[in-house]
Amino acid sequence: MKLIIINGPNLNLVGKRETDIYGTTSFEAYFQMLEERYPDIKFLSFQSNSEGEIIDILHRYGFSCSGIIINAGGYSHTSVSIADAISAIDVPVVEVHISNVFKRETFRHKSLIATATVGFISGFGLDSYRLGVEALIANNHR
Repeated sequence: MKLIIINGPNLNLVGKRETDIYGTTSFEAYFQMLEERYPDIKFLSFQSNSEGEIIDILHRYGFSCSGIIINAGGYSHTSVSIADAISAIDVPVVEVHISNVFKRETFRHKSLIATATVGFISGFGLDSYRLGVEALIANNHR
C-alpha cells in the first residue's frame, strides 16, 4: 500500500506556528511516527504553499497510489481548482485538518474540497492524519 500525504500553505510551520492550535510537534516528527507505526505502508509526504504545486502532486499520484490524505490548509476553503483536481483522479482522498475548523472563524466552516473527498477528519490534532490512514486502510481497494 502506498499513501501520499499532501500538506498545503503554512503547514511547514506546524510545531512552531500557533502552538495553542497546532501543538508543538512538527509534522516531520509525526510523519516519522506514522512510518514506524505502519511499516507495511510506503508513505510519501509533500508540502507546498503553492496551489499549482498541490494540483501537480494530485495529478502525479492520483492514478498510481492507494490513497491520498490532504490537508490543504486555507486552500480547503477557497480552491475550486484543488477540488476539481481531486474529482479528476481515481484514488480515494481523505481531507484532514489538525484543528476543529468548526470551532474557528466562520470562513473555515465550509470546505470546497470536501465534496470531492471520500471523508473529512478534523480536530484531533496531528492524530487526524493517523485517522485518515486508518480510514484508507479500512477502505482500501487497491
